[in-house]
Amino acid sequence: MTARTPSAPARTRAIALAAAFIAVLACWPLAAQDRTEKPPLHGQEWMAITGKPLGATAGAKMFERGGNAVDAACAMIAATATMWDTLHWGGETQALLWHPVEKRVIAINALGVAPTGATVEFFRSRGMAYPPEHGPLAAVTPGTPGGILVMLAEYGKLSLAEVLAPAIVLADGYPIEAQTADAIERNKAKIKEWPDSARIMLPHASKPGAPTAAGREAPRAGEIFRQPELAATLRRLVEAEQRALKRGASRKQAIMAAYERFYRGDIAVEFAGAVQAAGGLITREDLARWQVKIEASRSVTYRGVEVHKLDTWVQGPVMLQALNILEQFDLKSMGYNSARYLHTLYQAMNLSFADRDFYYGDPAFPPEEPISGLLSKDYARARAVLIGERNDPRMGPGDPYPFQGGVNPHADLLRAWPPAPVPTSPAPVGTAPRPYTPSGVAPPTARLGHAPPTARAAMADDHEAFYRGTTSVVAADKDGWLVAVTPSGGWVPAVIAGKTGIGLSQRLQSFVLDPRENPFNVLEPGKRPRATLTPALALREGKPWLAFAVQGGDSQDQNLLQFFLNRVEFGMTPQQAAEAANMNSFQLRDSFGDHASKPGRMLLDDEVPRWVRSDLVSRGYTLEFQSRTAGPITAIEIDPLTGTFWGGVGNHGEDHGIAW
Repeated sequence: MTARTPSAPARTRAIALAAAFIAVLACWPLAAQDRTEKPPLHGQEWMAITGKPLGATAGAKMFERGGNAVDAACAMIAATATMWDTLHWGGETQALLWHPVEKRVIAINALGVAPTGATVEFFRSRGMAYPPEHGPLAAVTPGTPGGILVMLAEYGKLSLAEVLAPAIVLADGYPIEAQTADAIERNKAKIKEWPDSARIMLPHASKPGAPTAAGREAPRAGEIFRQPELAATLRRLVEAEQRALKRGASRKQAIMAAYERFYRGDIAVEFAGAVQAAGGLITREDLARWQVKIEASRSVTYRGVEVHKLDTWVQGPVMLQALNILEQFDLKSMGYNSARYLHTLYQAMNLSFADRDFYYGDPAFPPEEPISGLLSKDYARARAVLIGERNDPRMGPGDPYPFQGGVNPHADLLRAWPPAPVPTSPAPVGTAPRPYTPSGVAPPTARLGHAPPTARAAMADDHEAFYRGTTSVVAADKDGWLVAVTPSGGWVPAVIAGKTGIGLSQRLQSFVLDPRENPFNVLEPGKRPRATLTPALALREGKPWLAFAVQGGDSQDQNLLQFFLNRVEFGMTPQQAAEAANMNSFQLRDSFGDHASKPGRMLLDDEVPRWVRSDLVSRGYTLEFQSRTAGPITAIEIDPLTGTFWGGVGNHGEDHGIAW
């Protein structure tokens, strides 16, 4: 019996039905999100979430002692820094706090600055196009100790002794987890360049004069990892507090006595001497001059939700710019992760990140960033009309100055952007010139799954670098405090500063040396580099609603943007939104290493349907796929109906939450 061929009208109806079915699926993401790999986290009294289970336990201990969410956040930062959770004590801390009494968002700026001697000329004379990725010359002044101490003194309830107690126990020795232990083993060749780092981090390495060790030199998972010198430094901070209390100081004064000891006392002397002995530039005067800043946040409103981020000394406003642009589109009708939705997201991020790459820098230094224009709704509408049907690999920064009643003082640089490379030293005779990629169009790359092994390895390295650094901390309590933090810096491999036990930051690499790349972020002593660290808070009807943060370098605001849209546009719960598949763009300029840009390159989840892939390829994208498309997103939402907390924790990595 011969099968009957469908008529043309029947085929048309079948195609229409299939298209409608696909559209329904795209518009109904919860069908695929009903079950999450991690259970939703609920709490009534308090909630603490961070990058390690032991770190979350440190936060829970503070609540059990009667502390608030700020106390818990400080304890979690201290614990995760001690555990090398892609940060250490020489790194940087930045936070957003909702103050329930003052009814406002407070921004904590504890990002270190470029040290004395860190000049454009210094690095150019060494043939560098950018400050180095690793080593003592990559370090800015430590911000994490000051950030913890100022937040605790100003907004916490507990003593420094109570808040640092878990970190001190961990520094004395804790069973190290596989993630950190394996990172140390992978990076042991680099770690061996710095004797104090090797002495602490490679307990199974051969001793001088002994036969070379065979096999693993880092700690093994579950082995007790000890940092006695760091423990001693932390105890010195507590000792400063306790001495001040005995002299009759107030709680705040006593905590700031520890701040004084770290930045101007004997710890500062020892730290600066160790850094300089290792070849770094940080001086005692750099430490003494540096201060934590308590600032106002930046915000925009998206469909009635007030979203707050930090200022242009990090990339935070880029998410605000993207939201302003995306507000011009009906995203919900496009469907969750449809080709049109992903394309629109990518283009909005192109526009926003291009502005980041040209206009963002430390507001304390001239020139003044045009932040009013950048966050203008009118500017967003002007940028949104540039989004076409295909990817634009040459998408560049706009001109926000007319939208704040000004004239662009860098119009000549803007017209010439992206800049040509500036040679820093002659190449050896016979050496082929290295292609310039920071702002130019990189050659297309193969799809990750179909690339040859060497290309797959290179792409995997790129992805690891894209997610490098940072942990995240979110906390909330029944009294109304809501906290989001993304501390970072001092990740493995890091230089340990002598016998202080403190791992140095690597943040200096986020500067540029050429004003044609970004006139606002040119290296200068005392200046903060434009970092990637970017916690977020959202309010509804003037009340705190959502705290969210994520690790992952340049991917942070990309993933936080999609988490927020998953929640607001597509109605996912915090846990569903944290686990949902994301898209990542590599068209922006990398904030690390050689600051490369790869226009059109898009990272997608392995399970993206083939018709979405085909559509995106037709729009000019080069696609790569992984099972992981986001750093571990952490979030706490306050339910406006019940007042209880909903927690969300990404299903990649070791991030963990505890609630009551």
